[in-house]
Amino acid sequence: MKTPEKEAPEGLCAYISFLGGFELRIGDRVLTDELNRSMKLWNLLTYLIINRGRSIPQSEFIEMLWPDDMDGNPLSALKTLFFRIRRMIASVFDDDMNLIVSRYSSYAWNREVTCVVDAEEFEKHCRKVAASTLPEAERIELYRQVVDLYRGDFLPKLSSQLWTISFKTHYHALYLTAIKEFAELLSICGRYEEMAEVCLKAIQVDTYDERLHVLLLRALLAQGKHAAAQSHYERATDFLYRNLGIHPSKELRELYSEIMDVQKSLETDLLVIQQGLGEDYEKGAFVCEFGFFKEAYRIANRLAGRTGVSVHVLLFTLSNRDSGAVELGILAGAMDALLEDVKLSLRRVDIVTKYSGAQYLVLLPRANYEDSIMVAERITSAFGKHYRYRKLRMVCRVQPLEVSLSESATTPLREDGSIAFERD
Repeated sequence: MKTPEKEAPEGLCAYISFLGGFELRIGDRVLTDELNRSMKLWNLLTYLIINRGRSIPQSEFIEMLWPDDMDGNPLSALKTLFFRIRRMIASVFDDDMNLIVSRYSSYAWNREVTCVVDAEEFEKHCRKVAASTLPEAERIELYRQVVDLYRGDFLPKLSSQLWTISFKTHYHALYLTAIKEFAELLSICGRYEEMAEVCLKAIQVDTYDERLHVLLLRALLAQGKHAAAQSHYERATDFLYRNLGIHPSKELRELYSEIMDVQKSLETDLLVIQQGLGEDYEKGAFVCEFGFFKEAYRIANRLAGRTGVSVHVLLFTLSNRDSGAVELGILAGAMDALLEDVKLSLRRVDIVTKYSGAQYLVLLPRANYEDSIMVAERITSAFGKHYRYRKLRMVCRVQPLEVSLSESATTPLREDGSIAFERD
């Protein structure tokens, strides 16, 4: 016959912490998960406490602790664990303190023991302050209590246990929501120093939440701490990109611009530099001054010599049918029309410059001979469709950057090494 369980001492109150680690406090004595390294022991005890409103059958514990154990004797192992838990509790508290009761093949936390659980108190405070219409000063005090209650995530040492995941996610989300609301309230009240402290503490809990970094930067800027803001921006954006592969949001970049406007210091954000170097999207080839074209030509020449990449140059020349100079009044319009044909017939990597009043030079990187000839024919044909300029003669010469022996052997070249196309 089973010996009746002893009743807990009357008025017994246990203070239990789950956030940041497990702790059981009764009076001036404390039991923490630092005492014993057995994860199964703490898994069992914390599961029993979090479900203290019901009796838990042995089968549920066995399924939780040994889901794949088809061999051995899990029931005997379970009884051994509970024996060890009782002995551990007795070693810290009084021997007659009956916190765990067992009956009818089940176990339960003694309902006569009043429990104050930090996670539950934390949630109550979060709900209360969210629905509060109290004055700002009283709401700030409530939020401070929320911050003090959240010492860390739910049972971090048991984070690999499936049953703890939903609790961790739930309390973590409540904390982030409360912190962001608290920070906004502190901003409204002008308490920027406390706002920064709150955000820094929250970032230690969740470094991946970009909104926390935004709020911290706002707090630092409001205090005039621009150097600290710049330093944090650089660390935060580098961390977010390395770990999540994301670039800073629009709001973060706006804050960064505000920092740089005041700092007037060296630009260290490579993405900002890249955006400054970028161009607005335009169709067709890149049109530039002759000086830039000359440098691009030299770079292409080095590239071709180093890698063997094929590069070709095109020269477009406008003249009258009798090979005389074109009247200036007609030439300007004809050159504009030709430039448009050239741009739209080329790739964005191709480069165009005006060589003289009646000529355009084109650089075609990574273009072989056949493609270059095709481009010359396409532009020549396109210009021929401008009826207004049919009295003009347009000649296009094509030449490789370095004239190869194979091309000169198969293609009739001019004395200067070029190939000519004319619009009839």
